[in-house]
Amino acid sequence: MTELATAALTSPQASGLQLEAVVRKRPKPGERRVQILEALASMLEQPGAERITTSALAARLDVSEAALYRHFASKAQMFEGLIEFIEQTVFSLINQIGERDLEPTPRARKLVVMVLQFAEKNPGMTRVMVGDALVLENTRLQERMNQFFDKLETNLKQSLRDAAAAGGSATPTVDAQVRASVLVAFMVGRLQRFARSGFKRLPSEHLDASLAAILR
Repeated sequence: MTELATAALTSPQASGLQLEAVVRKRPKPGERRVQILEALASMLEQPGAERITTSALAARLDVSEAALYRHFASKAQMFEGLIEFIEQTVFSLINQIGERDLEPTPRARKLVVMVLQFAEKNPGMTRVMVGDALVLENTRLQERMNQFFDKLETNLKQSLRDAAAAGGSATPTVDAQVRASVLVAFMVGRLQRFARSGFKRLPSEHLDASLAAILR
């Protein structure tokens, strides 16, 4: 409770009108949308969570379902909000990695580590990334996550092509494509294991040794 609310509720001079204004204080523009997405992500963090309904989400926030639909036209839009957060965060960090003066192989390694660390810190988002939370939802959501991993693979291909060319490979593009697809499969596998173990098997488990074997 804010200082303003505390003062209004405890002051004997506070009028009923002032009290009503404090109790009915509305969230700032956009704040409720963020609260809805945070609640959805939090519910997804529960191991073994079943498909989340809008009624359960509304109950979590102590609002009506109609209140949810004032901010999102559908539950699919709520999941799209989470996907947008994943995309914006991950690709912003990828751009930062690209701006550093790193050799191609360390750059690829840094990308993989970053994605897995992001998932480890955001278990609810991991269920979205691997599609567990999208089962029975709109098919365009899974298609969008597929595009996310395709884009990751493209980023990895560029770094690994540079590494292969520098190493004297006669087929740097093919070599890069193979290694990039292996790295993406490795990431997806780690994320699936994390989600399906109830978030007990961490994506970072033996990560250095695993990447050393793949990127040698």
